[in-house]
Amino acid sequence: MKLTKLLTIITLFTTLLMGAGFAAADSKGVVSGLTDFNNTPKTIEDFTGKGKWLLVMFWASSCHICNREAHEYVDFHFAHSDKDATVLGISIDGRARLKEAEKFIKKHSIDFPNLIGEPEVATAIYTQYANSRWVGTPSFLLFNPQGELQAAQAGAVPAKNIENFIKQNTPKPKQKEVSQ
Repeated sequence: MKLTKLLTIITLFTTLLMGAGFAAADSKGVVSGLTDFNNTPKTIEDFTGKGKWLLVMFWASSCHICNREAHEYVDFHFAHSDKDATVLGISIDGRARLKEAEKFIKKHSIDFPNLIGEPEVATAIYTQYANSRWVGTPSFLLFNPQGELQAAQAGAVPAKNIENFIKQNTPKPKQKEVSQ
């Protein structure tokens, strides 16, 4: 009887935490709790390992730096999406500020995919990947074409620095030998 009661309490506690917007990890350790703007569940893994670098930008509609720098990441995505890199935005605005997040996307003509999560979820995801504490927005994760995290940064990062990092960390194609 005591075991049944304990399991009931654990199940109830877990349900309450999930309902409060806390992140949960699946059997592979992937933290979930993000959705696209149509409320379809998504994870960062849905976008990684696609043969291109992936820059993940954590933002908030009320973040002054995010508002000031958004155009730089839109331009980066435009310049690289057909070649070697894409951008994924993650809003930490949560469902309560969904309209503000949508206005941010429209205001800055953001054409790369964006997800949204409760602040606790998004910050837990960043913390899991970066293996460091959450500082604030904007924050970035950079995954290589194989889907492996290569860099994490709190604070704005000039697109030129990202381009240089990608260039330095992309293997050069092997040249074919010319037979005589």
